[in-house]
Amino acid sequence: MRGMELRTERLMLREFRLNDEVAVHRFSSDEEVTRYLTWGPNSPADTTAYLKKVVREAAREPRTSFTLAVATLDDELIGVANLTITDAGSKGELGYVLARDSWGRGYATEVARRLIVFGFNELGLRRITATCHPDNFASARVLEKRGCTSRGHYETTSEFVGGGDSSRSRSATK
Repeated sequence: MRGMELRTERLMLREFRLNDEVAVHRFSSDEEVTRYLTWGPNSPADTTAYLKKVVREAAREPRTSFTLAVATLDDELIGVANLTITDAGSKGELGYVLARDSWGRGYATEVARRLIVFGFNELGLRRITATCHPDNFASARVLEKRGCTSRGHYETTSEFVGGGDSSRSRSATK
């Protein structure tokens, strides 16, 4: 699945290119964007290393991680989306991050919907999970709109930037 591209009504999810670095760093270095994440805000070196890693992962066969650039149809990069296959190909983990100026437009819902369809219909997954910080109400709402049900509140060993050490897991089942 090299060179893959998934489309929605307003967006394309495409492979990252090394020249995406400036656009990726714009949102990955934003403290507000990374507030509920386990990483960031990124330094320029962090962003460079991340892009190199993602490009390498895309070339692996069999592919188990689909980390894609989220771009408008005119190819303005506004975020990142990921679906990682776990548990011998039957389960997947979904994630997404969007630039702050793209919030509130329904893009996250479009991205989540497209990756869930891709996971179930094209990869044959049976369950897709996503985890978000309990205070990230917007992300939790996106997952609810996509049919993900709450699996509970977990105390974790992960440190979330901005405080807290817990997460809320949600899943969708085919």
